[in-house]
Amino acid sequence: MSAKILDGRVIADELRAQVAVEAAQISAKLGRKPGLVAVLVGDDPASQAYVKSKGKATIDAGMASFEHRLPEGTSEQELLALIAKLNADDTVDGILVQLPLPGQIDTARVIEAIDPAKDVDGFHPMNAGRLATGLPSLVPGTPMGCIIMAKKAHASLAGLDAVVVGRSNIVGKPLAQLLIAESATVTVAHSKTKDLKEVCRRADLLCVAIGKTEFVKGDWIKPGATVIDVGINRVPGPDGKNKLVGDVAYEEAAKVAAWITPVPGGVGRMTVACLLVNTLRAAAARAGLEAPKI
Repeated sequence: MSAKILDGRVIADELRAQVAVEAAQISAKLGRKPGLVAVLVGDDPASQAYVKSKGKATIDAGMASFEHRLPEGTSEQELLALIAKLNADDTVDGILVQLPLPGQIDTARVIEAIDPAKDVDGFHPMNAGRLATGLPSLVPGTPMGCIIMAKKAHASLAGLDAVVVGRSNIVGKPLAQLLIAESATVTVAHSKTKDLKEVCRRADLLCVAIGKTEFVKGDWIKPGATVIDVGINRVPGPDGKNKLVGDVAYEEAAKVAAWITPVPGGVGRMTVACLLVNTLRAAAARAGLEAPKI
């Protein structure tokens, strides 16, 4: 058996094309383009590159992109004051504060300060609570991307035995809630799970987000399963340069699974596209318009 690849590049491009169509329609109704603002504190190269790519993707989708780049020494009060200003700005539909933040800033306080209606990362406790109770909410982009990719392999996720390895607030917990909403039977596994290998082996749909390089091996996977690898780990390559690998041992897993996401080129490509979806949803909801059909 050789697994079919769930190509994040192709799926994300399809999603961005849909976003562009919906963005044009919403722009016509609003009299302006939906706006997404990114706030970056400090000079972390990876964060800078990520914010730049988000800005380009936003503009390419026909939406307005704004950026606030603040020095590393920015105080928590200064950042909270900026967020309050953005909350009150009617040209801004989505606020994204790039993480991680410097040590002098309380990340939880910053997340809670963002208007939940503009929380396109889906991290605000109100959005997390609404997701957990089955109410409409803004959902974190990476879990949303995982669900979209899983649906490319399965017409319905209902009744599937789904295992999520990892329990972070950013991926594991919201992904479990989304799978429950799809009527999958969900197990959340983690570092303290007994006999983790056997738990993984029973999964029809295995989603791995633990940040451990190639942790899940081929013999952990049920033959014919779908594997969604959220991990992004940098390791030295044969040429001495760093290369990206996932939390799943890809070559082994691809011989057992029916479907698998590659790293790079898998879930990571979906995250930004789903952020654009959230910006559209936020813009429509704030204006009392019908939700985008995405």
